[in-house]
Amino acid sequence: MKVEVKRALVSVYDKAGLEDLARGLAGAGVELVSSGGTATALEKAGIGVTRVSDVTGAPEILGGRVKTLHPAIHGGILARPGSADDLAEMEAAGFGYFQLVVVNLYPFRETVADPASSEDDIIEKIDIGGPAMIRSAAKNHRFVAVVTSPDRYGEVLAAVQGGGVDDDLRRRLAADAFFHTASYDAAIVGWIGDDLVLPLRWHAALRYGENPQQAAAVYREDGASPWWSEARQYQGKEMSFNNYADAEAAWRLASDIPEASVAIIKHTNPSGFAHAGTVAEAFEKAWECDPVSAFGSVIAINGQVDVETARMIADRFIEVVVCTSVAPDALAILSKKKNLRVIEAPPPGGDDSDLRRIEGGFLVQERDSDTGELWEVVSEREPTTDEAVQLSVAMTVAMHAKSNAIVIFKDFAAVGVGAGDQSRVGAGRRAVAQAGDRARGAVAASDAFFPFRDGIDALADAGVTAIVEPGGSRNDQEVIDAANEHGIALTFSGKRHFRH
Repeated sequence: MKVEVKRALVSVYDKAGLEDLARGLAGAGVELVSSGGTATALEKAGIGVTRVSDVTGAPEILGGRVKTLHPAIHGGILARPGSADDLAEMEAAGFGYFQLVVVNLYPFRETVADPASSEDDIIEKIDIGGPAMIRSAAKNHRFVAVVTSPDRYGEVLAAVQGGGVDDDLRRRLAADAFFHTASYDAAIVGWIGDDLVLPLRWHAALRYGENPQQAAAVYREDGASPWWSEARQYQGKEMSFNNYADAEAAWRLASDIPEASVAIIKHTNPSGFAHAGTVAEAFEKAWECDPVSAFGSVIAINGQVDVETARMIADRFIEVVVCTSVAPDALAILSKKKNLRVIEAPPPGGDDSDLRRIEGGFLVQERDSDTGELWEVVSEREPTTDEAVQLSVAMTVAMHAKSNAIVIFKDFAAVGVGAGDQSRVGAGRRAVAQAGDRARGAVAASDAFFPFRDGIDALADAGVTAIVEPGGSRNDQEVIDAANEHGIALTFSGKRHFRH
């Protein structure tokens, strides 16, 4: 069934596209009813409009806080044309029907985000009449079309001009409308109290989840612009559940270090990382850390993929490359790898919350950061300038690895990574085994304190010369004594970086 639109209620804060929509509706013979600033804008544009106060017979009051909360408005939205009782009441009251409601809300999120906003400013951006009209129209979507986004204006205007808005479009518009008000209320809840409501907008279906028997999709938090939603994918298959998880881990690590950094990720853990003078050099050094684990990995490159790097990528089996940019000649080389996903992306943000699903709820925390740490040298030997710089980068990599994590680092490249181990000494031994002779003269970072000296002993035996760890164990002195015995420079960072 198509609903022919004869009368529309238009009340919007965001005036984008308003004039074109209103002029098109008026040209299709639709009567426009509006209030406040919207009515003024239409009048200035020379578009005929009936003011809400003329429909209700009541002026706006309380500085505009009350203007559309009236039976003449909500009756016109909620009345069912097929109901004899509704028809009788509408005729007795002299109220007209609305078949289209165009409303968007005050910019509450934007006002909260503005440091200059006072509490009064924020409270005045809590819309009342707007959500009421939207919900009324969405509830009565069998007879009324509701539009909350300028992005929908063209589609709706075309339907009106084509004879009416059909059932499918009205239902989809109603779903958008209920999500719009739910998201708006979620922002208010987050501002006014401790509760958390997450409005998640469907983004894409995935082939399956971590495994083929698991259904999956990716959702975007409403109002957010995550790097992956702004990214440009040049080639390859659609991203999978695991691809998204690994790409997030890789891109965050690569973006935490200056340009010309390469992170290689397998199952969300670093299997290689390097920072160098060129992207190609960084790629080669990162790959050398653990070539076996790098097979079928996701790689993030903070910098431009040039021809030299593209040739190295094309010679290997890699699932995804996320990068700052791709040179055209490099893209031509990569295009021969049909299944390789090549993605240009903006840097990831760092101010959102980190959530972990548990049964019936979520664990919510601030995202971890390695900034602002005051490191303390606790050993007899101080780290050299080079060792100090290497330790800082190594700790950043360790922060991105699953606990327990040990990273052995040399010449701005990871040469051994022990991650996700049940014991810290086990993580150290795995990193040492992977590093081999490359551990000689290298430094090491631990995401948490060493509970015993055995971890220090294992790293010292491999040739590590400097170590950073948070400190804070009751056996710190035992660990410090071990470092002094081996002539190792030991630094306490004062901050743990568990990642479960």
